[in-house]
Amino acid sequence: MAFVIPRVAYRVATEISPRLAMKAAYLLCYKGMRAVWAYKRRLRNNELYPPFMFIALTNKCNLRCHGCWVEKEGIGYYLPEDELDTIITEGKKQKAHYYTLLGGEPMVYPKLLDIFAKHRDCYFQVITNGMLFNEANVKRLRELGNVTPLISIDGNEENNDKRRGAGVFAAAEQGMRLLQKNKIIFGTACTITGQNMDEVLSDEYLQWFIDRGAMYIWYYVYRPMGAEPHTEYCVSKEQLIEIRKRLLRQRKKHPIFIIDTYWTAKGEAFCPAATGLGFHVNPRGGVEICPALSFARDTIKDNGGDLFKTINESEFLRGFQSFVKDRTKGCVILESPVELKNYISDMGAKDFSTRDAYAELGACTPRSSHHLPGEEIPEDYWLYRFLKSQVFFGMGAAG
Repeated sequence: MAFVIPRVAYRVATEISPRLAMKAAYLLCYKGMRAVWAYKRRLRNNELYPPFMFIALTNKCNLRCHGCWVEKEGIGYYLPEDELDTIITEGKKQKAHYYTLLGGEPMVYPKLLDIFAKHRDCYFQVITNGMLFNEANVKRLRELGNVTPLISIDGNEENNDKRRGAGVFAAAEQGMRLLQKNKIIFGTACTITGQNMDEVLSDEYLQWFIDRGAMYIWYYVYRPMGAEPHTEYCVSKEQLIEIRKRLLRQRKKHPIFIIDTYWTAKGEAFCPAATGLGFHVNPRGGVEICPALSFARDTIKDNGGDLFKTINESEFLRGFQSFVKDRTKGCVILESPVELKNYISDMGAKDFSTRDAYAELGACTPRSSHHLPGEEIPEDYWLYRFLKSQVFFGMGAAG
């Protein structure tokens, strides 16, 4: 355990471009904490605006992953450039300079690199399948220095390709090799399922990504959503407790940052949307609770593009916070799907899924989430207690 910090420092010093490391320290860490300080001031004034925003650039994707809740077969939607620019510009007014871009596949979004270049004072995380990197766009990412790709891989080749498609693992690895060669900060996103948990939380799995240059791994727990929820991937309460224990063990052993958005430093369950830390914008400009819930009452164009006014005065978003507070610290999608469906319906929110997401949510069976009252397991390593309270998730907002 004592040797993890020097090993992480050595990796940063030798594997990451010093210029990119300095830009991340300023744009991500300093500006991120400044965004949270502004968020806390707004909370004291009963104002609602998140320090971070999730933006789905498109619903189109080159893959058809099992359990994905994004509809990719129908009409292709791309968030208009002027609306994307509005989100970022309005966010800057509230000192929000960090944006997670997703889809679909965000790398198919036209002029994506131009957005990064236009907003060089912001930092972008791009959640991607990693298959569309090439020498030209990776070189451009290195020049810009304000982007960290987060490549989705859900196990070793057999398990990953079982869910994502044949050849995906090899193509993503090639993308990682390009990023590593150019000394770009990148991570990997991993969805933990009941089928892959032993594999993706193993020493060998983490070492594989360390060897390929990943500086962080971001774990998610599978949620059965969409037209084909694939409940066989679901995680039980007992598995959630075991996942929590293994995360704590692995954090002491490996020189890679292991991130989750589920538990605070005290081991208590946590929902970013329920605290107003982050909301989601869909490809048609609807402001949603989170990426998994494709319902919105408010849009980017409301109030003449004044996004602060739109979010701050949103009955839908504010009401969700009260809805969650009365039920759980965890995920109401898993624990109370029918009640959640009724809340969203009663609020008159529009279904942006292009399917029948209301029917899908109403048909869900209640399941365990990461809310484990009486069985909380606090962080037992001082480094992660500090990081959880001061850096991720929320840079102190949930600490």
